[in-house]
Amino acid sequence: MDATTIDLNPQTLVIARLADTVRDAQLTDPTPCPGCSVGSMIGHLLGLSVAFRDAGRKQLGATTDTAPDVAGTALPPGWRTELPKALEELAAVWREPESWSGTTRAGGVDLPGAVAGAVAADELVIHGWDLARATGQEYAPDEGALRMAHGFLAAAEDKERGEGIFGPVVPVREDAPLLDRALGLSGRDPSWRRP
Repeated sequence: MDATTIDLNPQTLVIARLADTVRDAQLTDPTPCPGCSVGSMIGHLLGLSVAFRDAGRKQLGATTDTAPDVAGTALPPGWRTELPKALEELAAVWREPESWSGTTRAGGVDLPGAVAGAVAADELVIHGWDLARATGQEYAPDEGALRMAHGFLAAAEDKERGEGIFGPVVPVREDAPLLDRALGLSGRDPSWRRP
């Protein structure tokens, strides 16, 4: 890996561990992602893992052409075995240098491979926090994925309008931990707690 790439495996392992402890009774609980339940979030994590796996392979089609609908994502019955497998495949694909080069597509948007890798890191870091916070689990994202996610979100911020790529930025102290700053840029309140 060079300075513009990272190994996504450590962050995919974090997600797999979080999901493994989710109880069925928690699947309808809310998450910090507006209108999204724990079950929808896990379904979204599964879908994005497949989509970014295929984006990294440059295998464009239905999985890479579909815009995400986080709150409307259905949770398939076999998610407990499908999610870890999809996360493992995602990490393996993005270990290959060619995944980070050229152009690809994700969410119906054509973008450079390096940007797609950064978006994948961002999705895994931010939605990992969503899942951990909603289910009352401790969360320590992989440092490399967190730095990449923060860089991606910071580059997309419109400071004059207070907008980030995913909507209004939540103000966070400049000396706050990097995760809190990334969360704010993603439109999340780092102090969010389960109701």
